[in-house]
Parts: sequence; C-alpha cells; structure tokens
Amino acid sequence: MGKIISISNQKGGVGKTTTSVSLAASLGVLEKKVLLIDADPQGNASSGIGINSEDFNLSTYDVLLKKCDTKDAILKTSSPNLDLIPANIDLVAIEIELVDIAKREYIFKEVLNDISNNYDFIIIDCPPSLGLITLNALTASNSVIIPIQCEYYALEGLGKLLNTIKGVQSVHNQNLEIEGILLTMFDTRLRLSKQVKEDVKKHFGNMVFNSIIPRNVSLGEAPSHGESIIVYNATSKGSKSYIKFAQEIINLN
Repeated sequence: MGKIISISNQKGGVGKTTTSVSLAASLGVLEKKVLLIDADPQGNASSGIGINSEDFNLSTYDVLLKKCDTKDAILKTSSPNLDLIPANIDLVAIEIELVDIAKREYIFKEVLNDISNNYDFIIIDCPPSLGLITLNALTASNSVIIPIQCEYYALEGLGKLLNTIKGVQSVHNQNLEIEGILLTMFDTRLRLSKQVKEDVKKHFGNMVFNSIIPRNVSLGEAPSHGESIIVYNATSKGSKSYIKFAQEIINLN
C-alpha cells in the first residue's frame, strides 16, 4: 500500500505547491511510482506539471463528489513515474456541496482506498487553509510535511496547524504522523535565513528535515514552463535539493 503524504501549511507563500510538485517529481526520478493529487482550487500543482484546465474533464472535485471512479481522473504526466489528479476552480464549491454528506471528513480516505496499492507514494497538495479539504487530506494521510519559509513570520500560524493536526489525530486519524518540517527559501547570504533555521531547529529538533531548500531562480521559473524543477533544470541547486529531500523521505520510509 502506498504511503499517503499531505503537504500542508495554511500560510501562503511558503513553497507548499513547489514542494508538492518537486518532491513528487523527484520521487518519480528515483524510480518510485507516484501520484500527485492537486487539492487546491487554484490548480497550481496541475499547471506547474504541465496540465492546464482545458486538458482534463475530471478532477479532484469529481473524485470527492464521487461523480467518477478515482482511477478515471488520473492523468499521465511528462515527468517519469508521475501521475496526477488535477484540480481547478470548481473545487472552491466542494465545502458547500459536502456540508450535508455523512462522514464527509472521510471521503478522500475512502476514494483513495481503490488506488493506493498502485503507488509507492501519494502526495496531496493541500490548499492554504484549514478547511474541509485539508481535513479530508489529513484524515486520509499517513503523514504530513509542513514547509516553512526561512523568512520573518515563519512560525506564524504554525501553532494553529499543529493544533489542527492534533485534532485530526484524536478524532479522525490516530495514525497520522508529522513526517517533518521542511525549511524552504533559504538564502545563505541572509542572516535572517540562518536565524530562522536556528529558531525552528531549536523549537522542533528532530522534527526538522536535514534537507533544506534554497531560494533558487529555476524553482521560480519552472512552473511558468509547465515543468517540474527536475525536468526544467536538473542541474540547478533547487533540483539537487529536492532530489536530496526525496532520498531522505525514501530513507525514512
């Protein structure tokens, strides 16, 4: 059975989608069979891997409403060993449409049961909120990765997310683990980046991954080309960092 990992932080701009796409692509390059699920209505993980809204008819929205079999919404991507369930703006309506559904927090868990054996890893790119979609993702997941940018206010909102995770653990998914905290946008030239790294490691110790993702031009450019960093610029610092991170994830599992 594949390991299901949510990438979550309700704070925007922390590298959540970049991490979802780059980690999924890196695991694929390392010969793991990977499914990336775009659970963000902005659909940035989908476009960032080269799948635009006109390229698909079925999406995460249809899967969560059980309008289709999960496998029918899966698309092949140009990245090795990487499949995708895409998302678009339709997903905005999902919280309203599920409000009267019994056990609505368990829908992701239910629909992924059918396909989890087909993959080594399933990566869910959560929206930047702690609403029903994120709750569904965490309930379905074995673990969660929390990206934190090495900038001012880095720890802002983290307590709220950790409380949400504790709530999911106690009510919906006692097996949910924190895979770890990933430091992103690290700039070796800035004292602030080093200070944030020290603060996060001081507060969270072994919960912090050894891998650190640097601020990197290619990481910013890759989504506009509809390519993962691995395909766009395999020799960049960003690409090498995510490959190293993917290897760390494999070693932990």
